[in-house]
Formats: sequence, structure tokens, C-alpha cells
Amino acid sequence: MHHRLSGQGVGTRWRLGLLLALSVMATSGAGAESMFRAGAAAVDITPHEFPLNMPGGFSANHAHSAHDPLHSRAIVMDDGKHSVAIAVVDNLGVAPEVIEQACQVAMEKTGIPLERMLVSATHTHSAPASNSSRTDGPEAAYHRHFVAGIADSIIQAYASLQPARAGGAFQPLPEEVFNRRWHLKPGKMPTNPFGELDQVKMNPGTNPAVLDRPAGPVDPDITILSLQNHRGRPLALLANYSLHYVGGTPRGQVSADYFGEFARLMPARLRASEDFVAIMSNGTSGDINNIPFLVDRAPREPFEQIRIVASKAADAAWVAHRKIDAHRSDVQLDSRHRKIELRYRRPTDAQVIAAKAVLAIEDPGQIERLPRLAQHYARNVVRFAERKEETLEIHLQTFQVGDLAICAIPFETFAEIGLELKDRSPYPDTMVIGLAGGRHGYLPTPEQHRLGGYETFGYATGVSHIRRGV
Repeated sequence: MHHRLSGQGVGTRWRLGLLLALSVMATSGAGAESMFRAGAAAVDITPHEFPLNMPGGFSANHAHSAHDPLHSRAIVMDDGKHSVAIAVVDNLGVAPEVIEQACQVAMEKTGIPLERMLVSATHTHSAPASNSSRTDGPEAAYHRHFVAGIADSIIQAYASLQPARAGGAFQPLPEEVFNRRWHLKPGKMPTNPFGELDQVKMNPGTNPAVLDRPAGPVDPDITILSLQNHRGRPLALLANYSLHYVGGTPRGQVSADYFGEFARLMPARLRASEDFVAIMSNGTSGDINNIPFLVDRAPREPFEQIRIVASKAADAAWVAHRKIDAHRSDVQLDSRHRKIELRYRRPTDAQVIAAKAVLAIEDPGQIERLPRLAQHYARNVVRFAERKEETLEIHLQTFQVGDLAICAIPFETFAEIGLELKDRSPYPDTMVIGLAGGRHGYLPTPEQHRLGGYETFGYATGVSHIRRGV
């Protein structure tokens, strides 16, 4: 389940925090000398024991094998004054306590402060959960393997530090990103799980007789940070694309989705050596997916669409890489870390009464006539009404790598928020990484909150806990 927080509070305080951090970094000034070094590593975190549930939907989905490997991929950079680490993990969303556990191990081995480590999830829907309450069995074994893998990727990247150069650029890839929230034509809006009408619907199908217009924009750009060794050979590439995930993976099998396929293809695009590490991170994709809503796309075999999207993304990253005039060795690093306390949203007394009435229905015929998933959301309403916690502390991070800024947000952030940050950033290139430092649910704008729809259900899908959903 997802964290759900006050839309107004999230929509203003966190933006101010990130924009202020960007401004402070931009005016901090470069040092007289820069001894820039970088290192990268990829550690296999594919589970060894099965079955394992893959929490990407409303019902159980157990994996019994792996279609392709999962990884924790990391880069570490150092300019003689600051060291920073960025790890991207093939997972739906890494719990904050798991990140802290892994980073604590990495800090003890590298000396990099916790606030200068960024760990984000790709948001693949075909990976096991990052944490487990069990002490034995496949889930417990995977949790240990997962934590160790994140820590080891950072430690190995740190151990491989070498004189390096860096550059950043972006290239649009608009044809694979689509806003999934739609206004429908008059009389076509179905009731939501509470029997009410929203103004927009998520994933409403592709029927042109139903669809009116998308409720928001997309961010089409693939932004890259390219790292080379002192001889100009490719060392690592961190890419960012605001695409939720692709899906269409073989049933019952673990997969890194298009993120992993991009990492497999990218070395060939740059004619890199086997030590090269390519990373695709998730951008501001809370309302973005890979469904072309007004187009009839031909059916795909399992994993086919992932290959298509990954190939296009690798091509776009290659074009962006060619735009970099020169990789620089005089690279200044900086970072800012802020903590913000947010209040959880709570259901009203009337909503709790309505939810309990839904759960009290026993007649199969009446249950059949309820809106889709009505009982699921009713249980969450009651559960979250009884929740004791009132607030949540979130962590926001920004990093400077020369002329490139990186913002890290622990939500499934809507695309227009990422677009605003890029527009208002004082840096030539800005990358906004979502699901970074934790996973606390969707982050719509206040305007999108008012439109309603799945991503804004609040207490209905989990005021304050990780929702195992889309």
C-alpha cells in the first residue's frame, strides 16, 4: 500500500526545499582545484530461493524463477572535498529502513556520510519486496541478499575510484511516454471504489468513444550523466526517464523490466568495455505509463515491448551522449539534504461508517454489485482510521555534478512536478529521480488532487504505508 499525505503540504513545502537546495548549490562556488574521480559497480541481487511474491498488483503474484537478473548499480564520485554515492536498485520501491540498513554498512566501509548516499528504486513490478518480517524462508533470505547487494555495489564502486571526467545532456523520447490519467466524455465516467465520480480516471482503456483528453503532461526527456576515465573511455552512464515501467513480463518470473534491458544494451551503443556500468533510473512518472491510449498497438509477446522501449531509450541516450561537447575533469561536487515533516491524511467519520457498511455486506449478489475493489479500499479506510501515527518525516536530496543537478524525491512523483523543477533549476541540465530515499506513495500536484482518481485516493489506498499496487 501507498503512503498518502496532505496534497497541499506536500505540494508546497517539498518544492521550496528542493528549489532552495538547488539555488544554494548553484551559488556555492567552485574550488580552486578539482581532483575528480569516479567509480562504478553492478551487483547481482537476483533471488536464489523461490517462491517469492512480487508486490506490483492487488493480488498475489508469485515468482518461481528469474527471466533476467536484478541488480543494484552504483556510481561513486569524489572531487577531493566531497564524496557522493548514487545507487539504483531493481525493485518496486525500497523501504526507508532498508535503505538506511544498507547505507550504514556502506558508510562503515567507505566513510561516505549517509546524507550523501542516494538509493532509488527502478519501480519494476516484477521483483520481490525489499523487506520482510519473516526470519526464515525465501523472503528472509532475499532481504539479506538485497541489503548486502546495495551495500556491496556502493563499496565496490568506491573501491574502483579513478581519475575521471563527467558530462551531462538530454535527448527527447516522446513516443513512449503517455499520461495515464484521462478526462472522459460526458456520461462515460464509472464510479470509483467508493461509489463516487471522479473527474479523471487512471488507465481508462483505449476506446476513442470514451476518451476525451489526458489530465496532464509528460516529460519526454532522457537525461544522462556520462562518466569517462582519464583516457576518455566510457566508465559509467546514469540515465533518467519519466516512464513508470513497461510490463508484459513472463508470468511467474522475476524481471528488471526495461531498466535492466537498457543497462544490457547501452555498453554496445558506446562501444564500452565489460567494466562499464549503465544505469536507468525512474524519473517523475507517477502519472505516466507506456500505453498509447488513442492508438491500437499490435499485441506483443512477453518481454517484447520491454525490448522495444529499452532499445529506443538506449538510442536516445546515445544521441544525448554525442551532444556532450567535452567531458570535464574539473568537476565540482556538492549535495544538500533536508528533512521535512508531513501530516498523514485521515478518513472522515462518515467515510469510516460507509466503509464499515461495505464490509458488513454478506449477500453474494450485493457484493457482486459493488464498485470494483470496493471491499479492498473499505478495509484500508478502516485500517488507516485506526492508525496512531500522525506525521511522517521524509528526506529530500539534491546533488551537483558539475553543470548537472540531481533532485531525489521519495515518491511516485507526477510529471508536471519534474517539469517545473527542471524549468526553475539554475542548472543547464537537471535530473529528477523518483522513488529515492524511500517509497511513500504518489505525489500529485494540488490541482491533480482536486481531480480525484486512483493516485489521489488518500486514506483509501493507504494514508501512510506502502501500497502494493500499480
